[in-house]
Amino acid sequence: MLNNLQSYLLRNELGMSNVAPLVLILIFIMFFTAVVRMPLVLSIIATISGYAMFAVIQTIIVLLVFGSISNITGVAEGYFLQLMTAVVVFAAFSYIYRKGKGFTFDLDKLRFKLEDILLSVLIFGFVIGVSVLLYYNDILLNVLIFLVMSAFLLYYSTRKEREDA
Repeated sequence: MLNNLQSYLLRNELGMSNVAPLVLILIFIMFFTAVVRMPLVLSIIATISGYAMFAVIQTIIVLLVFGSISNITGVAEGYFLQLMTAVVVFAAFSYIYRKGKGFTFDLDKLRFKLEDILLSVLIFGFVIGVSVLLYYNDILLNVLIFLVMSAFLLYYSTRKEREDA
């Protein structure tokens, strides 16, 4: 509810819709770090890869169902898009979870080294890039960037998991 409230306030009341996704990403990073007690690097990877995968799925749904983002003119269509995205994401990741797939990081072994610092800088660059992408509102460029970033983060995190195992 708090995320929905901050999103509503930033988008509708303050007119800062370009900043809302960045704030949401930062809130999730802080949540994973403080509440779930994940190391900072892992919380950044989890948050951004999850956000990027969600964005890719939602963009594909927009293209398949509505044709383009400009065809979503009413609030009801926006809610319908959110509902369809939630159903697809929940079904897909429930299936993956039931198959026993996913990450099993040993959180105590994650350590900072030059590679982690470089990764953190790349991820911070991605967060800034997301804000710029959302400002220009080019849906195909969004899909391309999110797919590239998702592939990189998933490759890196699975490689990291294999190294720690």
